[in-house]
Amino acid sequence: MRKVGLFEAKQKLSELVERAAAGERIGITRRGKLAAVIIPAKSEYDLPGTFDNLDRVRRRARRVEAKGVKDLIEEGR
Repeated sequence: MRKVGLFEAKQKLSELVERAAAGERIGITRRGKLAAVIIPAKSEYDLPGTFDNLDRVRRRARRVEAKGVKDLIEEGR
């Protein structure tokens, strides 16, 4: 993984995004410590799978909303 400082990353963001899109992982450091990583979106995220997961979360949230606040407090939530 190539690492660049935050100042350099701000100056060269377009270039870094292009390199990440080509498959390179790029670490961004702040004061010498790794703060963030730019990664290629297609290799790390499966968008259809992400949306399926969101749908499951949404259905679960509806079940929670159906309960009253008093019930949630008693359950310890």
